[in-house]
Amino acid sequence: MTGTETIAHRICPLCEACCGLEITLADGAVTRIRGHDSDVFSHGYICPKGVALKDLHEDPDRLRTPLIKRDGRFVETTYEEAFAEIERRLVPLLETHGRDAAATYIGNPAAHKMGLLLYTPVLARALGTRNIYSASTLDQMPKQLSSGLMFGHWLSIPVPDIERTRLMVILGGNPMASNGSLWTVPDFRGKAQDLKARGGRLVVIDPRRTETAALADEHHFIRPGSDIFLLAALVHTLFAEGLARLGRLAEHVAGVEELRAAVAPFTPERAAAHTAIPADVIRGLARALATEGPAVLYGRIGTCTQTFGTLASWLVDVVNVLTGNLDAPGGAMFPKAAAFAANTVGAGGKGRGVPLGRRRSRVSNAPEVYGELPIGCLAEEIETPGEGQVRALFTVAGNPILSSPNGDRLARALDSLDLMVSVDIYLNETTRHADVILPGVSPFQDSHYDVAFPQLSYRNHARYSPALLPRPDGVMAEWQVLLKLAAIAQGKGAGAEVDALDDAMVADEVGRWAGEHTGAVLAAVSRWTGPERLLDLALRAGPYGDGFGRKPGGLTLAAVKDSAGGIDLGALQPRVPEVLRTPSGRIELAPGILVADLARAQAQLDAAAPDLVIIGRRDVRSNNSWMHNLPVLAKGPFRCTALVHPDDARRHGVVHGGRARLSRADKAIEVQVAVSAEMMPGVVSLPHGWGHDAEGVRLGLASQRPGANLNTLLDENLRDPLSGNAVLSGVAVTLAPVPLPAIQAAE
Repeated sequence: MTGTETIAHRICPLCEACCGLEITLADGAVTRIRGHDSDVFSHGYICPKGVALKDLHEDPDRLRTPLIKRDGRFVETTYEEAFAEIERRLVPLLETHGRDAAATYIGNPAAHKMGLLLYTPVLARALGTRNIYSASTLDQMPKQLSSGLMFGHWLSIPVPDIERTRLMVILGGNPMASNGSLWTVPDFRGKAQDLKARGGRLVVIDPRRTETAALADEHHFIRPGSDIFLLAALVHTLFAEGLARLGRLAEHVAGVEELRAAVAPFTPERAAAHTAIPADVIRGLARALATEGPAVLYGRIGTCTQTFGTLASWLVDVVNVLTGNLDAPGGAMFPKAAAFAANTVGAGGKGRGVPLGRRRSRVSNAPEVYGELPIGCLAEEIETPGEGQVRALFTVAGNPILSSPNGDRLARALDSLDLMVSVDIYLNETTRHADVILPGVSPFQDSHYDVAFPQLSYRNHARYSPALLPRPDGVMAEWQVLLKLAAIAQGKGAGAEVDALDDAMVADEVGRWAGEHTGAVLAAVSRWTGPERLLDLALRAGPYGDGFGRKPGGLTLAAVKDSAGGIDLGALQPRVPEVLRTPSGRIELAPGILVADLARAQAQLDAAAPDLVIIGRRDVRSNNSWMHNLPVLAKGPFRCTALVHPDDARRHGVVHGGRARLSRADKAIEVQVAVSAEMMPGVVSLPHGWGHDAEGVRLGLASQRPGANLNTLLDENLRDPLSGNAVLSGVAVTLAPVPLPAIQAAE
């Protein structure tokens, strides 16, 4: 090591694994990134995305200056000019058309940035609009809804206790590629190998023999979209064979008999016809989950992105309850996060539950869930005249043009807005429609604490990363940008001073719960500002906190900051009934709206399966649409290929390496074919998040191999009716070869 080199540590913000990194810096530049062996959570594990942080920091396409669109072209500007432009256009728009004339959209990357996740709600509240959208209705809202109905809060999501289980069954998930999804679990491969080494089993049920399935002891193909029939048949079997054993949860469960009656029509034989999983295999899975414990059933994105997403998400947890594997070591357990977790606040064991039916979308009458409307409704809310028409949009770290169905329609709608403002690090397929773009900073220039993911982690912990490099002079942090936008929306003007705004906001918030102790609480956190101050407040008031001095030795931000590898808070522990926030104080096995929706599933039991359907997929080197411009991740073989089973390739006349046309209704895309026996016959797989060929984007590397956008084929109006989640898998398509051009064919 030279005299100019230093070692720093931070948490990787590029996927849900949240791995600890060891970063070498020399003369203010990052020279090496590797896993941090002493990190209490990831223990040195790192995937290629962690190394790519250097590329992200140095990416010449990453925005570093605000942009304003003048005469159809973006020009660099100052923050002052950008905010003045927004104020000039936003204030009269809200005065004339009302608060619902504005909308917000927040994308997945925001979940990985403390400032964005904590301060985007401040902007939404300042706008006062009902038009709130996010990526949650593209991948996870069914799980949040079912968890809210069963356990009383949207984020009371049980996760596999993988280090103590003996049988893990994965349905529609691929943690080898995702590092967990709604389950934060770095080094899944290592943990799965440990499971097998101690005599346990891993079973995967998926329409593709995924990377996770390749590691498993068993893999079963399942028709996309039929998860509900498999799950209901598992529950049916548990009741029919007397395998439902609630154990210590018996006194904390409601709705058992209602559930038994509701699943009566879903026999394994009827499910087999729809799922393509034999009835004896279904019964065997139910028996194994009930008798080979500790065991856990984990369902993920494939169970959510379908028309029965909420029902499937619900029955995953029902199976874990009925087999005695919920809230038990080695089963599905509730993490206890150190900060920001509503299910650790106040008296446990009972609560108000989750509010439903508060409002519906103006055009399609779609329900609001968790304060959000379905992203599939945004285009029509912009296009349709009348009171409440969306005329201004704020996007935060999101690219819904690529990530949501029928992005072409949304793109046209965005062009009709009176004002669009984006907070983003790229000029991408969505932000190219903006009037003003306000840049984010490099992760190296930002502090970090995972606000959401400790609520989903395989082990309890607290870790914090200070900024490694200073922000360039004159560059605002994203939380400061969001506060300034909030001030404009509230009529305080573009000249409002950010620090004063933050002080006032925090004082008001603390005053609500600290009362006469407000001054003392604010004094205790006075060394911090911005997100750090909110984090210190949350840690001190949290379940492991120092209670602002009442519990000496408890957590504070200073204590977490001084622990370079973080603080291990232990393995997951049983939390029922304390974790529950339902009005009954019980786990609701049979929520009324879910039982009623089973009639819709029952009506589909005997429906014929489509000839060919499409599903998405994820690669470990890709996270949705926002990592295709980084050299270390983009190198290697082209990954945006359509995987086709050999039998389907022969039937439809397509060949490995050739081009094919995927079509649905009046929409079509051209794809490169990869013939692969890892696919279930009748199913095609294309990764999501591609299609970087739009005019006006500044993604130099991504545009060299743009790929095809799967969501172009999909219908924005096709949704799970309960959660509003988009249907992104199991959609019927047609496949046909694309003839070679005449000259190329002659060669």
